[in-house]
Amino acid sequence: MSLSAEQLRRSLDALADVEPAFADMLKTVGYPEPRIRSRGYQTLLRTIVGQQVSVAAANAIWTRLETMVGAGMVPEAVAAAPDELLRAAGLSRQKVAYAKSLAEHVARGSIDFDRLPADDEEAIAQMTAIKGIGRWSAEIYLLFAEGRGDVWPAGDLAVQIEVGKLLGLPERPSERETRRLAQDWSPHRGAAAIFTWHSYSARAAAGKAEKMPL
Repeated sequence: MSLSAEQLRRSLDALADVEPAFADMLKTVGYPEPRIRSRGYQTLLRTIVGQQVSVAAANAIWTRLETMVGAGMVPEAVAAAPDELLRAAGLSRQKVAYAKSLAEHVARGSIDFDRLPADDEEAIAQMTAIKGIGRWSAEIYLLFAEGRGDVWPAGDLAVQIEVGKLLGLPERPSERETRRLAQDWSPHRGAAAIFTWHSYSARAAAGKAEKMPL
């Protein structure tokens, strides 16, 4: 179940009670909208397809893949597809390996997206055993597709930038420091992450956000 607008609001109000900086920033940028993705293997496959390409390009590649492999991108069909076929659809050699790794894990039952471990770290460990799925991708999946409210993607650059801005730090905190700084925000760190992206986007639209490193 994804984090609803009401759940986000409640969590951010709770954060504002323990960290006044949240209350101040909420007055400036307001509450974020929910971020919701579909649960299941296809969402991660789409993540792989969309890595380092535009949304339009990713959609075009996905359409070609479905035409060549079959609607629904059944894991067994992806795993069995010749590399040349997937390459012809627009995937790089690296993404072919990633897509096949994901499909093979699902097809043989070594991961079941309907029954991921309830413990966040155990779920992340299962997902990162798949080639091409790093911690950030796993955390984003758990936050947006499963609505796990305390997932904290501290390796995300926008999250780091906004935590630094929120707390008035002289420079962007490291991933380790970003995790430490958010310890007291549990069990609402998922809402905190969504709020940092919302705040970053608002400041970027106003031309006030720090640019992401290339």
